[in-house]
Amino acid sequence: MPARDIYHDVVRNALMKDGWTITHDPLRLEWGGKDMYVDLGAENLLAVEKDAQKLAVEIKSFVGASDMADLEKALGQYVLYHDVLAELEPERVLYLAVPQTVVQNIFEEPLGRLLLRNKRLQIIGFEPIKQEVVQWIR
Repeated sequence: MPARDIYHDVVRNALMKDGWTITHDPLRLEWGGKDMYVDLGAENLLAVEKDAQKLAVEIKSFVGASDMADLEKALGQYVLYHDVLAELEPERVLYLAVPQTVVQNIFEEPLGRLLLRNKRLQIIGFEPIKQEVVQWIR
């Protein structure tokens, strides 16, 4: 299994505070004999609909030497996991969880807005110190 991101427990706690139940830690995917591990799987039972929402969450800290290198790596993993999940668990929605500062520094800038406008990914912005979800970007 791959090493956990430095914010793994922070995001886990933030999702639980937000009403999600962690169902997988990590969420194992297997395709064509290859194993992949999305950081978290989560579920939230909606009382009104009596239907569960399911998430897969890949966590990225963006603490590398280059934001662009971190973004390229995160997008590559996201696309890979997204396509495999679409085949194996189409009801599960994939999110990339990043610190709120990354949302501001990357996804509120022109390049990030382009990715979001083109529906390349969905984001969970979290506050590391408070261990809270700040925003969901769909």
